[in-house]
Amino acid sequence: MEGDFIKINEWLLPLSWLYGIGVRLRNQMFELGILKSRSFDIPVISVGNITVGGSGKTPHVEYLINALRDKVKVAVLSRGYKRKSRGYVLAGKATTMSEIGDEPYQMKKKFPDVHVAVDKNRCHGIECITGEDETKDTDVILLDDAYQHRYVKPGINILLVDYHRLIMYDKLLPAGRLREPKNGKSRADIVIVTKCPKDLKPMEFRVITKTMNLFPYQKLYFTTLKYDDLKPVYCGEDRKLASLTAKTQVLLLTGIASPRQMMVDLEPYTSDIIPLTFADHHQFTASDIERINTMFAGMEGEDKIIITTEKDNARLFGMEGLSDEVRRNLFVLPVAVEFMLEQEEEFKENIIGYVRKNSRNSILAKAKDDNKSENSNNPGNRPRTISFRNH
Repeated sequence: MEGDFIKINEWLLPLSWLYGIGVRLRNQMFELGILKSRSFDIPVISVGNITVGGSGKTPHVEYLINALRDKVKVAVLSRGYKRKSRGYVLAGKATTMSEIGDEPYQMKKKFPDVHVAVDKNRCHGIECITGEDETKDTDVILLDDAYQHRYVKPGINILLVDYHRLIMYDKLLPAGRLREPKNGKSRADIVIVTKCPKDLKPMEFRVITKTMNLFPYQKLYFTTLKYDDLKPVYCGEDRKLASLTAKTQVLLLTGIASPRQMMVDLEPYTSDIIPLTFADHHQFTASDIERINTMFAGMEGEDKIIITTEKDNARLFGMEGLSDEVRRNLFVLPVAVEFMLEQEEEFKENIIGYVRKNSRNSILAKAKDDNKSENSNNPGNRPRTISFRNH
């Protein structure tokens, strides 16, 4: 049921109250204009959440990339969490995971034609993308995990809410996992309830819709996770999830914020799942590799397999010390998102319509722009981004 992964540490509620004072003060400073939010003359779409941990940001950003990349030149700007570099870094063919972080690295590998950059200062990052020769052909910028980065005012603000951790039932940090009070959802133009069960009943959709209590200007969507065939990391062929049986032993290797969802989704195929769980964005060490080797060698089933995530593979691939047996049986489970209630076309129309109204360089722009002077096509002369709420 919705909210079933929520755990509240009641004894920490006094600290949550103090934390809330600080967050509310910061938000109020933005509302009063004491702290400034900056708009840009290029379509900017932000994807984020108001909870700590995984709500499906990366699969949703990848969905937007797929929806837009054949029509416009897309750039993704992320913070680059736990990277070893500083400042602005534009990913190239030789860029390593440690330079940009696991999630940007994953996206660059999957979409080599897309500009992927990292910068803790998102305003500076946008300036670099729109100003540097290598990336000034960008038509739209996707901000990954920037809902609390209020120094940028995006044209579309997309808030992701995990079905299993609905924000209405959660508490502020550290008692719960909310980064800011629930009313922070009012800044969203689009709210997506993610990771919904595929068999969600119509009544449950209506209950969640009512509980979310959104404003008329906000649009609500529902998505579920969709898994592809298992992909071998080192050798072998793809393996269908349906090939897993009750006799299959799975070592589920994860270093993500919410591994429980993946385990729940694998249980219909086999209940013999051994979790090997690390912290989110965990950097694997030699002792971790030895632990993986030992655990897998100790599994006695004839059909045994290691399943990991795309994000974990970005950090695991290339590590020395993995046994030959582990290498032969190590698979990645790709994940994507699927819209429910036949909402996909409406969502795409809203996104593409916003980009079309604000982009000058894209093939979506109206033909009348072809007759304007060469100077008018300069990115620096674009009209200021129109808010999605005025679309």
